[in-house]
Amino acid sequence: MALVVQKYGGSSVANAERILHVARRVAERKRAGDDLVVTVSAMGDTTDELIELARQVTQRPSDREMDLLLSTGEIVTCTLLAMALRDLGVEASSFTGAQAGILTDRTHGRARILGVEPSRIRACVESGQVAIVAGFQGITPETDVTTLGRGGSDTTAVALAAGLQACCCEIYTDVEGVYTCDPRIEPNAQKLKEISYEEMLEMASQGSRVMHPRAVELGSIYNIPILVASSMKVAPGTLIHEVSAMEPSNKVRGISHDNNIAKVTVLGVPDKPGAAATIFERLGAANLTADTIVQNASAHHESTDLTFTVNSDDLQRALEVITPVVEEIHAAGCITDDQLGKVSIVGTGVLNTPGYAPRMFKALADAGINIELITTSEIRITCIIAQNRIADAVRILHRTFELEAPAVDAI
Repeated sequence: MALVVQKYGGSSVANAERILHVARRVAERKRAGDDLVVTVSAMGDTTDELIELARQVTQRPSDREMDLLLSTGEIVTCTLLAMALRDLGVEASSFTGAQAGILTDRTHGRARILGVEPSRIRACVESGQVAIVAGFQGITPETDVTTLGRGGSDTTAVALAAGLQACCCEIYTDVEGVYTCDPRIEPNAQKLKEISYEEMLEMASQGSRVMHPRAVELGSIYNIPILVASSMKVAPGTLIHEVSAMEPSNKVRGISHDNNIAKVTVLGVPDKPGAAATIFERLGAANLTADTIVQNASAHHESTDLTFTVNSDDLQRALEVITPVVEEIHAAGCITDDQLGKVSIVGTGVLNTPGYAPRMFKALADAGINIELITTSEIRITCIIAQNRIADAVRILHRTFELEAPAVDAI
């Protein structure tokens, strides 16, 4: 008898009919002999609706109250699913993130999980019940409710799988697995049978919406295999796990993209030690992550222009942090561009194997797509380009690296 953690996303539990469908799936799996812990997201667009409701009441809601408000969406789903399962003759109990032992830091809206103490969940499962856990939420040492940010239910599920030493974590969503690129942009995208933690983490970090990056990272750290599959169809999904195999002939495994990138350039930064540190320390203190970072020294080495990118949603907050710093370090000013996106090729070895970078750059150049910035990791090459050319770039790179061939499944 295996202990399995499942997660069902918002589209999978969007209404009563779909909750009943999930209940039947869970009941069938339970009757087949598996012990189950099920993590759920809020129904459909509930989170967005709650945010809009808060904005109708106030333009500046406190972070603490917003977290408590948004946590109710997942609680509604988990209680309804528990009710549906009991109606099918399967004993089940619902739990908030706090009751499930999800302990977090104090960062409201983007809390990080500090630990998992799932004693109540383990006791529930050992009694023969299915434990239904509200995803996306946890509790601080002061017992304040926190939320984990968009996609946080994925993180909840993998954290519980690690804490319970489950055999695997199954993520059920409205897609059938991980594809070589977004199939809504490129119809010839191929579903991958398996992918390594490292490659999936890069794809998720660079814009792939299938999995949350923190969930993949947790899976890698605790060696929890993660299956991504459809909640609506019976079809093989994609297994994310530690892959050991010979080197593939095509090292590019997928194309990721993100439409919501903003560029911030701090002009005339004095070229002396500490200026860059001050800028990024303040951003970090505000819980803002700078992605691509480029510094260009002037010919006389008296000043530099420092450029970095953030998510477009974070641009206003970044400017609120940076503006006083510009004056403090005696920089010349600050300019922004929020009409950017990024496109990445991902695959073990793409950076260190000759030919992949120039092939990518030439394909974009031949299509008249200008590259604003370039950033790399050991298994990724990313280009910052105009937002309105992202879809073109994804299709071009997918063809350039011949990812439409089904043979891409082989690792």
